[in-house]
Amino acid sequence: MDAADIEIIELCKKGDPNAQRKIYARYSPLMFAVALRYTNARPDAEDVLQESWIKVFRHIKSFSEHNSFEGWLRRIVVNTAITHYRRNQKHQFQLEISEVHATPNDFEAFKDLDFTKEELAQAIERLPKGYGMVFKMYVIDGFKHKEIAEQLGIDLNTSKSQLSRARKYLQDVLESMSRRANEEH
Repeated sequence: MDAADIEIIELCKKGDPNAQRKIYARYSPLMFAVALRYTNARPDAEDVLQESWIKVFRHIKSFSEHNSFEGWLRRIVVNTAITHYRRNQKHQFQLEISEVHATPNDFEAFKDLDFTKEELAQAIERLPKGYGMVFKMYVIDGFKHKEIAEQLGIDLNTSKSQLSRARKYLQDVLESMSRRANEEH
């Protein structure tokens, strides 16, 4: 963090509205992308982001400049998105499908295929909510299964099986996309 960031954050800690606007303007687009990744719906992402900023400004005094401000913000947004997800979850976290066992080599079949960042994002967005939440937390944001289980209020093995199922589901989606692309050519 540079000196200007530290100064703005210190002003935010004192409740300075101009400093709050600067921090908001600087980090909102990035944090909106994080919220959108977890909600897959713009209105939900906007709600998550708004709730997150309320938490940020309410608890900014607890932030230490020895840490990454962006990382601290990201953690708040992810946790708020998880809370939002749990609050809106009407059914049991697990979806009923046949047992699937994916391995780290699941994507070996796709090593020679090229998918754009947008195609991969679209495939990830197609994951069922429970699978998608665990997949994003584990693969994209680097949470451990124990942390995922605690955050989502699920069993550790449920987290692992949801990740396995997400990988298999994603593999099927990517395979389907690849077949369609080959048929078009």
